[in-house]
Amino acid sequence: MFDIGFWELILIAVVGLVVLGPERLPVAIRNVSRWIGAARRMAGSVRDELEQELKIQELQDNLKKAEQMGMQNLSLDLQQSVDELKKAAEDVQRPYENKNAGEPIANTDSAPASSPAKDKTE
Repeated sequence: MFDIGFWELILIAVVGLVVLGPERLPVAIRNVSRWIGAARRMAGSVRDELEQELKIQELQDNLKKAEQMGMQNLSLDLQQSVDELKKAAEDVQRPYENKNAGEPIANTDSAPASSPAKDKTE
């Protein structure tokens, strides 16, 4: 990536040892390696998100083409895209259906509806 050879790494290590000393050099190396790891994870996360967005955009474009063709006589790739979208829509709806299916609807009122407040001004 940076085209750094073996001798350049040795020179950097010697300069680091002289500047930081033997006690602080391992701590500095750990910190730098953590930063590099965090940067790599962040770059990987961004790359994964971009790939996912590109796939979603492609599926949306294929769906628009399928709608324009009237959902009849679709090519194989368009039919596969439509099937993937239908499956994704079903997967999104399932957790909400399962979550709400077993729970009774709770009353959100703090006071019971059967006991009206009495007016004490007689």
